Amino acid sequence: MNHPIGRFSLCLFALAFLLGIATNALAQQQPIERQMTPEQFDAAGLGKLSPAELANLNAWLNRERAEPVAAESPEQRPAADRPRDSFVGANDQPVHSRLKGSVQEWAPGTIFELENGQRWRVLKGSMKLNKPLQAPEIEVAPGLMGRWFFQVDEDAPRARVERIE
Repeated sequence: MNHPIGRFSLCLFALAFLLGIATNALAQQQPIERQMTPEQFDAAGLGKLSPAELANLNAWLNRERAEPVAAESPEQRPAADRPRDSFVGANDQPVHSRLKGSVQEWAPGTIFELENGQRWRVLKGSMKLNKPLQAPEIEVAPGLMGRWFFQVDEDAPRARVERIE
């Protein structure tokens, strides 16, 4: 097995094996609303579930022994106790609203409050605009792996954000 091609083949096989295990683990960790199309989700009647019932279903599907979910809604629990996407609908559609007040810059930690009542915190990205924008229309769009991106202008860079309210 000292031949370079033999070692390379062995490493390639090991990498493919580990990638297969990781992909399977990630698929099991995905909430059911991300594993199904919105049509499949609705056809299965899962859209009728409360957020707590959906969290319990996901815990069961992931074979996790989760504590029973309290009767309170996810929005009433502290942000650290909420499932990551508890604010997001099953179809992960972009959020369109207006920003309350004005904006001229943002950096990690900046909190945006929208007219629809949502609050989003910048996790990554910074920007300083030439002039402040008063109550601009914004879009918060889903990205890969549950990430969300705030965009105030199509020509400006997007900020990675998380919903806090």
